[in-house]
Amino acid sequence: MFEFIRTHQRLMQLILLVLIVPSFGLIGISGYTTYVSGNHDLVKVDGSAVTMQDFDQARRNQLQQLQQANPSGFDPSSLDNPAARKALLDTLVDRRVLVETASQNHFSVSDAVLRQAIASIPQLQVNGQFSAERYNEVLKSIGATSKEFEQGRRAEMAIDRVLGPVAMTASVPKPVATSLEQALTDERVLSVHAYAATDYAKDVKVSDQDIKDWYEHNKQKLKLPEQVSAQYLLLNEAAAMQGLPAVSTDDLKKYYEQNKKRFVTPARVRLSHILVEVPVGATEAQRHTALGQAEKISKEVHADTSRFAEIARKQSQDAGTASKGGDLGWITKGSWPAKLEQAVFALKKGEVSGVVDGPGGYHIFLAEDVQPQQTETFEQARAKVESEVRRQLGADRFADMATKLTSLVYDNASSLQPAADALGMKIRTADGIARDRLLPAVEVGPAAASASPDASLLDDARVRRALFSSQVLTDKQNSGVIEISSDTMVVVRIAKLTPAQVPELGKVSELIRHRLVAERAQAAAEQAGQAALASYGKQAPAQAPTGFGATLTVSRIDAQGLDKQVLDAALAVPGKDLPQFKGVKTPQGYSVLYIQKAVPGKPNPSLQASLPVELAQAWGQAEEHAVLEALKAQAKIKLMPQAQKVLAGEADDQNG
Repeated sequence: MFEFIRTHQRLMQLILLVLIVPSFGLIGISGYTTYVSGNHDLVKVDGSAVTMQDFDQARRNQLQQLQQANPSGFDPSSLDNPAARKALLDTLVDRRVLVETASQNHFSVSDAVLRQAIASIPQLQVNGQFSAERYNEVLKSIGATSKEFEQGRRAEMAIDRVLGPVAMTASVPKPVATSLEQALTDERVLSVHAYAATDYAKDVKVSDQDIKDWYEHNKQKLKLPEQVSAQYLLLNEAAAMQGLPAVSTDDLKKYYEQNKKRFVTPARVRLSHILVEVPVGATEAQRHTALGQAEKISKEVHADTSRFAEIARKQSQDAGTASKGGDLGWITKGSWPAKLEQAVFALKKGEVSGVVDGPGGYHIFLAEDVQPQQTETFEQARAKVESEVRRQLGADRFADMATKLTSLVYDNASSLQPAADALGMKIRTADGIARDRLLPAVEVGPAAASASPDASLLDDARVRRALFSSQVLTDKQNSGVIEISSDTMVVVRIAKLTPAQVPELGKVSELIRHRLVAERAQAAAEQAGQAALASYGKQAPAQAPTGFGATLTVSRIDAQGLDKQVLDAALAVPGKDLPQFKGVKTPQGYSVLYIQKAVPGKPNPSLQASLPVELAQAWGQAEEHAVLEALKAQAKIKLMPQAQKVLAGEADDQNG
């Protein structure tokens, strides 16, 4: 059983996501038929309730799913806020309403329909057929019995019958789809004169007094969150390789002899070919005709091999190589089927093969060049041999260091120095690590973690989470060994805790200067663009004035690289009002548009095929939501006092 899981890890992950998350992701296997009511009801729904136990279980499952999906980038604190807690509780309430509706209306699924639904799940099939053995393996891997799983699927399908027909019958009237297609394909012919803020930055002057005044009036905008300066030990391949002893020549030679096949360059041949195709499922007559054509070409080529490329360009039916004279490039021995290799590797340089029956049809090969198998001598391969030996030694040393590091940081919890001394490692430091991010170097200084070569490691959610754990933050101890990947581990501790604060003026003066320059350059670009726009007057000429770029034809599905603000402004102008000028503020500055004319959209077969489907799906989702809201309005939903504590994060996790 465990061997199956080990050898099918990606399959198991897919099964868990596809099968288990929709069915059991929030309320668990037993949640379909009953919710466990207790003394801590959060929301009353008709005669039942969403309880604290339900919420805690759903929250644990939610965390587990997100951690599995994002092993290095997920930060649990992102769910530790009122909005996330409310979204989860709302989901449970929605689910409870659907369960009650299905129960009250006696929605059910027959055994035959259930069996068919389970048998049609691709992850439970082998070669397209339902496999009882695979089914049992999956059930064991998730710790469920067949009865529990089938009850869950039956209930899931019954619940789907509440809103499923709503989405399935949703459709958008054809005139609506046609109007939307027209809006998406309508075009505007225009040119743009962009006034970029960066062009005005060099002329912006910012005085020390300007910086001081801005600082005094905007201190709260500069407030930095609570942050730590961290000490850390990084164990990776480079650390393991450092200080390895030199490898003797005898040991290198021994490794070379044991792995001599590794230093052999296989024979290879540079080929060109001419192909006469044989269609899939061809009759004997068709194959005979193709063979006759190939033999005719072969005679022509053998009569004058210098014409091979010319003949390939004219007669080869391999569209990918014919234009290049049939050039296939270098083919390494061992990469082609044996039958083909036997033919091509028997050729000498400049020789042409006979007709060879191969993939796609009949081939005629020309050996442009031939390189025989070559074995590097020890001296030729010495650098590679030494590198491989050292890497193996490094891997062994890494494993040894990892074991020792785990013990050393635990036995000396108040300092990283003993571990660093024992393992010959250097303690590194980094500043400006907040709970949710690395602070920019301009706010922190040159030792900022964000400017460190280890920035991506220090920004890993697991590292930040460890730094702000009670063990490290409050107890001032080393973290445990954090495994970032199979060959990268880190241990952290806090060197300094800096509470949230507004930095001194001297530390942020350059930051403020850059901000003021950007703001004033933006204003200057807008002013220049607006002045130019005013100078053009109300009557637009037949052609764009000097300074405008190339004429573009744009639509909502083909923006031609224009910013959204520019595109929206251009398409908002009615066609009857053109030509005209239009000014638009953009993130980069200001743009003046010369909108010449409107062009009705052309039929788009791809859009015509996909748009009705997408609109029906969107409309179905909207109708599902409306029906669910109506069901919730009819249900007697009552928010209990305990729910407010849960949403505020004040309630204890009573289920551990």
